[in-house]
Amino acid sequence: MIYRDTIAAISTGMSASGIGIVRISGGKAFDVINRIYHGKDQLSEAESHTIHYGFIKDEGEMIDQVLVSVMRSPRTFTGEDTVEINCHGGIFVVKKVLEIVLKSGARLAEPGEFTKRAFLNGRMDLSQAEAVIDVINSQNEYALKSSVGQLRGSIKNAVNKIREKIIYHTAFIESALDDPEHISIEGYGEKLDLVLTEVIQEMDKLIRSYDSGRIIKEGIQTVILGKPNVGKSSLLNILSGRERAIVTDIEGTTRDILEEQVQIHGLNLNVIDTAGIRDTSDRIEKIGVDKAKEYADLADLIIYVVDASRELDENDIHIAELIYGKRCIILLNKSDLSTVISKEDVKNFLRNVFFDVEKKDYVYYMVEQIPLIDISVKMEQGIQKFGSVLQKMFFEGTISSNEEIHITNLRQKEALTSAYASLKRVQESIRDQMPEDFYSIDLMDAYESLGSITGETIGEDLVNEIFSKFCMGK
Repeated sequence: MIYRDTIAAISTGMSASGIGIVRISGGKAFDVINRIYHGKDQLSEAESHTIHYGFIKDEGEMIDQVLVSVMRSPRTFTGEDTVEINCHGGIFVVKKVLEIVLKSGARLAEPGEFTKRAFLNGRMDLSQAEAVIDVINSQNEYALKSSVGQLRGSIKNAVNKIREKIIYHTAFIESALDDPEHISIEGYGEKLDLVLTEVIQEMDKLIRSYDSGRIIKEGIQTVILGKPNVGKSSLLNILSGRERAIVTDIEGTTRDILEEQVQIHGLNLNVIDTAGIRDTSDRIEKIGVDKAKEYADLADLIIYVVDASRELDENDIHIAELIYGKRCIILLNKSDLSTVISKEDVKNFLRNVFFDVEKKDYVYYMVEQIPLIDISVKMEQGIQKFGSVLQKMFFEGTISSNEEIHITNLRQKEALTSAYASLKRVQESIRDQMPEDFYSIDLMDAYESLGSITGETIGEDLVNEIFSKFCMGK
């Protein structure tokens, strides 16, 4: 047991609902509930993982009918004796029950303290604890599946396997240095180099998964680009399912940046509708155009909307320069009208803009990789195909399985990057034929960095900071 005191908090949302839950955890959880619960069962003698019907009373006055869940240490979320009071879900009554619990010997839990206790009591490692809040904050199926995988220990297992290899070879080197008469390390550097090559590849894959992991967790930063009056704002309205942007026939209607979160095919898009890209003498519109260019530079995805009923011009050249080297989908809008440009026309146009004698083959390849979709925003045609292409572009068309690991946490990525650099230094020492004790120093640095992911080598201040970001009652 890490703590001696008993904590309590409301574990359900603070809104009127069918049920509200007040959770109590700690060594005196049963003492607290016995003072306020009245029913035919004596909860202090009840079997673990059972539910009991009764009443919560305060100085003899009945407050609510409740169901009380009894869970005994160590088979609980926190690893401590835990009681959960399931009362009616009115805001006042839930608060009243918590007030009585606190008056009866518990103290109010700090944000994330239940999960913090689960970590400190060895019920989960730090990567699993961080996954708890990610499950709560999940906004799409990809994010939920990834978080559940981490909660089940996908990151912990991957990191521990790497740490086991590192500590094995570190221990062997240290033993050989302490007892050179009985343990030879001649030629051991070459063997270690092969092991490290494999480990570094595993770590590199985890580090590179962060970009996808960030998109899973935070959504795809998406910018809509195009000339004025090509249908950008209408597209935003269709994707969001509401009249978010003002739509008129007047060019330059959109001057400021409009942001909207939308979900399509299970993916979250943080969509930014920008001012139409064109040369303009209007100062306000020019600011909007400059902002559009800034956002395009930082985007995960650019949606380039082309009016297929109008010829491409110099303004399209400026837009093409913004999408060069970026992940992009081109939508040929107004396909319900008489079109004057085709998909092949757009490809040839882009090839001419991107053309570079030294990179000719690359330019052709890159242009071929850009999806072009005929749509009609007015008729709402082609939107489903756009969603399918988007899904395939980011996650190869399928929801990631729980077994696929994505790093979604910047802290974890930085720890992996630090460990990666340490192992690279070991390889450099091997190839430079440095003494074996040099290997041990950097191997242990890598081991420590990886340990910070699971929480084995992390300071109390950082632990407190991590759990302070959790919601109350979790």
